[in-house]
Amino acid sequence: MYEQFEGTGVALITPFKDDLSIDYDAYGKIIEHVISENIDFLVPLGSTGETATLNDAEAREILDFVIDVNNGRKPILAGNFGGKNTRELTRKIETYNFKGIDGILSSSPEYVKPNQEGIYSHYMAMAEVSPVPIMIYNVPSRTRSDISWETTIRLANASKKFMGIKEASGDLIKATRILKNRPDHFIVTSGDDEVALPMIAAGGDGVISVIANAYPGYFAEMTRYIRKGLLEKARECNFEIYDLHKWLYIEGNPVGIKSAMKILGFCKNHVRLPLHKMSSSNYDALKACLNEIKAFQPV
Repeated sequence: MYEQFEGTGVALITPFKDDLSIDYDAYGKIIEHVISENIDFLVPLGSTGETATLNDAEAREILDFVIDVNNGRKPILAGNFGGKNTRELTRKIETYNFKGIDGILSSSPEYVKPNQEGIYSHYMAMAEVSPVPIMIYNVPSRTRSDISWETTIRLANASKKFMGIKEASGDLIKATRILKNRPDHFIVTSGDDEVALPMIAAGGDGVISVIANAYPGYFAEMTRYIRKGLLEKARECNFEIYDLHKWLYIEGNPVGIKSAMKILGFCKNHVRLPLHKMSSSNYDALKACLNEIKAFQPV
């Protein structure tokens, strides 16, 4: 039912110029880069896209740009549909122009720390008004709001408007329980590159990837190997780039991946405050790690 969101989605970075305005030339190159290496769908305006530092006009402009450059080639799962004010979020959805958008990604309400009934009711309010499918996003490291596996399954059974979940708790036990109990239409994707292999091997449907900004073909191929049951080949891909994960997250996301993209020649590594550029020592270590990776092209 929602097969277009299986496989590898790329959590796109938002490149900035020296004055911290959006670098659309670089953005276009990155979109072409990931599409040309056969990823499955695009995810603009997520946490990797620094959406928290964008105003509403910038976010809309970015989304329109991605829709235009993509030109229907890949499905688009739009971020920037989370929030801790359910009423304002549903109003936004009711008035939003969804042309060119195939689905939305919505993180659990941050900061306010709702209980499970509050989380359930929040998402059900979204389902009542959204004209496009919703991917639930569980990322407790950012929201301090952890969606239990029982609540996930309850939502999945309550409405087919919920296409699936981006599970980024890093909890493989939770993910396995969701996989065992989910209805047929419900997709389970990894929100952590480091655990993508075991989660997909357990029955998951794919990953929304940060590292795929840099190595889209390689990571997408790894995902396809896993889903085909070719685990030895998948492990080879995983181990080839695995050491890079440490440096991508050592000073937070997207600080690391932006530095990697600068080293690889795609864009500057500017971030907006309160994020800050990677320290010189970690940048040098990241660069050394990249230089050791032989897989600069998709397998």
